[in-house]
Amino acid sequence: MVSLPPSGDKFNMGSEIDWSQRPIYSPEQLDQYFARINLPQQYRQSSIAQSDTRIRSETSLEFLKVLQRYQVAAVPFENLNLHYSVQRHISIDAEKLFDKIVTTKSERGGYCMENNTLFGTVLRSLGYNVMSVGGRVNEAAQPISASKNWKGPKYDGWNHMVNLIIIGQQKYLIDVGFGSNGPHQPLPLIADVEFHNVGQQSGRLHYAPISQHTSKGQFLWHYEIKNGDGEWSPAYCFTETEFLPEDFTIINYYMSTSRESMFTFHVLCVRMLLDKEGDNVVGDLTLFNNTLKRRLGTTSEIVQTFASDEERVAALEEFFNIHISKADRESIRHTISEIL
Repeated sequence: MVSLPPSGDKFNMGSEIDWSQRPIYSPEQLDQYFARINLPQQYRQSSIAQSDTRIRSETSLEFLKVLQRYQVAAVPFENLNLHYSVQRHISIDAEKLFDKIVTTKSERGGYCMENNTLFGTVLRSLGYNVMSVGGRVNEAAQPISASKNWKGPKYDGWNHMVNLIIIGQQKYLIDVGFGSNGPHQPLPLIADVEFHNVGQQSGRLHYAPISQHTSKGQFLWHYEIKNGDGEWSPAYCFTETEFLPEDFTIINYYMSTSRESMFTFHVLCVRMLLDKEGDNVVGDLTLFNNTLKRRLGTTSEIVQTFASDEERVAALEEFFNIHISKADRESIRHTISEIL
């Protein structure tokens, strides 16, 4: 069961609760999580996976790279609870997320605040120094931008969540909740260092203001991508100021209920693909509305176009091992996201 780490002598003004503490998972839950993401046994036996002491060795970065790689390949970026669900509810409670993503036999995932909350809690439970911060997505980076003629870069309000990890003196961006274009490895917060992401896509972090600020002295980190020799395109920007769980509760409510949120009227499910050795992310499997695509390296193909909701539900089961109950299947009837 999720618990709070011991607070020791850290109390504020006589309070009996240290509000700075965050939930952690038990060793038994971590073992369940490792099984859920198909982490090879050799990594489960590492000192980091087995130890409950604070991270302090250089091997922690290498283990983090492996863990992130297997996370994005096993836990999809998806919003199915907003469409195939009687309750239409997204919880970002660490224990409820563990039940949804880890303990269920259906290989579910979630959108940014779900996946990054789960992964951040796993890392904190292993002893990593974790801080969650807010991000703003560039409207031009959204999958509906072409149909809306959104050119950008114009950033939305706070609508994304990422984690920052400190190892030694270096801070890293960790994001397992941005789908196929997200960073699939820890990124040091160092400006303009280019890295290979997947296929022909490269990425970098840039440090600059955003055009919507009236005070131009405010700088944010920008996660940017480019394909081949194309131009750099900002995907999102993020701050180094810690957000509280209460901040994400507000963001989550808006993103999961507002009719201005793309998540409320588009169905998506994205899982990254690893090579046979599990050493590299080589592509992705992306379901968006009525189309399923597979990308491997530089090649992209349409796997299936759905003519009915029954076909989409069957594809979720076949390609993602996500099982939708009869009641949840029926809940999409007569909604904007139903395939007619």
